[in-house]
Amino acid sequence: MARINLTAGRIRDLKTDKAQAFLWDAEAPGLAVRATAAGNKAFIFQAKLNGNAIRCTIGDVKAWGIDEARAQARTLQTLIDKGIDPREEKAERIAATEAKREESRRQGATVAEAWAAYIAARRAKWSPRHLADHEEVARLGGEYRKRGAGKIEPGPLAALMPDRLADLTPERVASWLDDETARRPTYAARAYRLLRAFLRWCASRPEYAAAVHLEAVGSRVAKDHLPRAKAKEGDSLQREQLPAWFAAVRELGNPVIAAYLQGLLLTGARREELAGLTWADVDFQWKSLAIRDKVEGERIIPLPPYLASLLAALPRRKDEKGKPVPWVFSSPTAASGRIQEPRIAHTRALKAAGLPHLSLHGLRRSFGTLAEWVEAPTGITAQIMGHKPSAIAEKHYRRRPLDLLRLWHVRIEEFMLGQAGIAQPAEDAKPLRVVKLKDTQ
Repeated sequence: MARINLTAGRIRDLKTDKAQAFLWDAEAPGLAVRATAAGNKAFIFQAKLNGNAIRCTIGDVKAWGIDEARAQARTLQTLIDKGIDPREEKAERIAATEAKREESRRQGATVAEAWAAYIAARRAKWSPRHLADHEEVARLGGEYRKRGAGKIEPGPLAALMPDRLADLTPERVASWLDDETARRPTYAARAYRLLRAFLRWCASRPEYAAAVHLEAVGSRVAKDHLPRAKAKEGDSLQREQLPAWFAAVRELGNPVIAAYLQGLLLTGARREELAGLTWADVDFQWKSLAIRDKVEGERIIPLPPYLASLLAALPRRKDEKGKPVPWVFSSPTAASGRIQEPRIAHTRALKAAGLPHLSLHGLRRSFGTLAEWVEAPTGITAQIMGHKPSAIAEKHYRRRPLDLLRLWHVRIEEFMLGQAGIAQPAEDAKPLRVVKLKDTQ
């Protein structure tokens, strides 16, 4: 290879119509200018390492001066003399720089960014209600409501969203908990549980693990800064309140919601379990309901006579395309096709009956309480309600058939109806006739 002293003029005059051409420097061994047919020119370095020729690019001639290129060539030759491959050394250097940059990104990731990734990763595994809970606690608020005056209040976690994930220390979470529990203790406790699950997920992800402080949601923080959970008192129907409650609920203008509310009381099911009931889950022949259970996945419970008559009388709707709507408690005004917010109608019924506030979960609690009047075995009531077994015998040795559950479930329903002055239909009675129907929730 002919060698010459590289000058700016010689580099400028270097041209080729081939794939590439080289101009080798006489002063710095291994240094050359490479030109391509497209007119691109760059300083390169070439040498032998362990008998093999290696070549690496130093940089564009427009960015590198000749003296700088010669100095870099000598540096590369020094590495060769030490038995180091300059290409590997460069790759390690780039990897180290990228690692530092990635670590900086991890440490700089905000709670909002990680929360969005968390939602996206878990969305398919969550129920619509659980997803809505996460969106609600993290909403920034400030926008005006569609109905009524005032702005939407930010969710409890909104204050943490701008923070860096690395800044969620025990002190920061404790301070946030103190502020939130002073304003809305129950909401703050729920938000804390969601935050704890979120940080545990982050700790399992390589992109966030280094920035997470799991002690921020440890038992000490919860014990010192969360209000003690108390058993809810008064959120249950008393035996003497049944006549007024049934009368008011049955007078609601929407028979779908009326049947739904009575169903909550007569089965002890959770709110979303019953709201998600489909016609495929109802077996009128064998008098049973398939409930999507959050504990066991699914449980089969009896369908007592009065509730069966309520469900049989509900409308079987079709959507805009003429396809049957699968939901038992359907709603043509809801985007999901089923009832979404029955609390409004329930509150109206309670007010009309002159009864104190009662949550929808209170109806579930009422079932368990009222079942004691007929001396139903605790295990029977728990199995109907879908409570997790609490004893070894219940977990491993009790396999109650549906007929046994039905025996007690019919008694429980009969007791409630009797207190309300309602006759329980016979097993083979025809369903109640729907007198009026309003397509509103």
